[in-house]
Parts: sequence; structure tokens; C-alpha cells
Amino acid sequence: MNRISTLGAVILVLLIVGVTFGTFTVHETQRALKFRLGEVVNVDFEPGLYFQIPFVNNVRKVDARVQTLDENPQRFLTSEQKNVIVDAFVKWRVDDVEQYYVTVQANPTRANLRLSEIVRDGLRNEFGKRTVQDVISGDRAEIMNILTDDAREAGRSLGIEVVDVRIQRVDLPEGVSESVFNRMVAARERVAREFRAEGQEEAERIRSAADRRRSEILAEARRDAEELRGSADADATAIYANAYEADEEFYRFYRSLNAYESAFQDEDDVMVLSPDSDFFRYFDQGGPQD
Repeated sequence: MNRISTLGAVILVLLIVGVTFGTFTVHETQRALKFRLGEVVNVDFEPGLYFQIPFVNNVRKVDARVQTLDENPQRFLTSEQKNVIVDAFVKWRVDDVEQYYVTVQANPTRANLRLSEIVRDGLRNEFGKRTVQDVISGDRAEIMNILTDDAREAGRSLGIEVVDVRIQRVDLPEGVSESVFNRMVAARERVAREFRAEGQEEAERIRSAADRRRSEILAEARRDAEELRGSADADATAIYANAYEADEEFYRFYRSLNAYESAFQDEDDVMVLSPDSDFFRYFDQGGPQD
């Protein structure tokens, strides 16, 4: 009876050991490597439950989710030898789990160190080709695309896939920021002066054209007025001539009346003339003198 109990206990222990060390589970967020006496024999595991030979096989699991490399901001020199402070991060995940194990021992910290060197070299090269103005305003997207492609190519040798490289922020050291700001202000002021000069030039051109047109209009108006005045004087002269020819004596009388009206507009007007002068010829009740 004791022998049967002992045998049962041994079988139970073997079952427990077999279940504990003879099975392993791979989750959806994991990749697994199966070793036989330290040699990789299988890496193609779908999520599920698997069996292994205890003490002969062992399994290494790695996180297959997207990882983040987020380092402290680094200083880089631009083409004009100005320092910029760049804050970037990298998103990556395990692609070839066996290569990942061979190169970095399936250690994400080691993978981050290698990726950090790759991305840092890429940032140094790309920023060294560009000016401060380029990296701040215009070329950031292009730099990120280049870094992503280069890091993705280099990451294959580590068994990882670089999903994306992003530049979060590009800052300038305090002294450089002030210098760049002053240059930008000077550039904007220069552009403003150019615009003002162009506006003043255009205003002068418009004023000159307006003055010239005004002079032309006034000259044309004076010419038309002189022509009208000359035509009116000619018509008046013709009318006077016709009236004189029609009745010379009446014309003289009419002109004398106009002269009297013009000469005696005020009661205090005094004229010293001889009574028999030609001016008073129509004051004689006897009629005009020949």
C-alpha cells in the first residue's frame, strides 16, 4: 500500500513538473524563441499554448508591442555652426525575433542604445547640411522622413522595425535665440522699408500722373474757353456791325445811353465836360447835332 502511495505521489509530482515546465503560453503581445540546449530551434509561434521537453527546451519571450525611444534633448550644429537643441523620439517594434536576440540579446535597453546612436548620427548629418532658418521653419518634415528611412534600413540588422522618427521640438540656446530673433526683426524691417519705398514711389508716380492730367484738363478748358470767348466776341462784333448798318443813328443813341448809365451810377458822380461836347449831344432837346 505504501509503495502504491509513493508511486502515485511520484506520478503526481511528475505531472506537476510536466505541466509547469513542459508547457508555455504565447500571448498576442509577445514573440517567443524556443531553445534546445541553448540553441534556437523555433521562433514561429502564433498566440496559444505549446508543449516542450522540460530541462531540454527553454523559451524566451519578448514584447512585440511598439516601443518608444525618448531621449533627452541633444545639441547639434547647423551648417552655419549654430547650436540647436533637438528633442526627438523613435517608435519601433520587434520584427525578426531571432536576429533581435542575436544582436542585442532580445534586450530593449540595448536596442534603444543602438537606435539612439543611429538616430543621433542621422540628426547630426541632416542638421549639419541646413541653416537654423531651414531646420526651424521649412525642412523639419523632410528631415523626419529621411531619418525614418535611414533608421528603418539600419534597424533591419537589429531585427527591429522602425515605425517612425519624430522631431518634437527644435529650440535654440538662449543667446542664439536672441540673435536669430534680432536677425528676423531686422529682415522684417528691411522688407517693410522696401515696401514703404515702393509705396512712396508708386504714390509719387500717381501724383505726377494726376498733376499732369490736371494741367492737361486745365489747358484744354482754357483753350475751349478762349475759343468760345473768341467765337462769342466774333458773334457780338457781327451783331454790332449789323445793328450799326441797319440804323446808324439809333445805334449811336443806344451806345450813348449805355455810356450815360455807366458814367452816372451814383448821385455824387461829377463830370466836368463842355456842354457842347459830343458826349452830351443827345441831351439837346433839339435832337442830334450833325
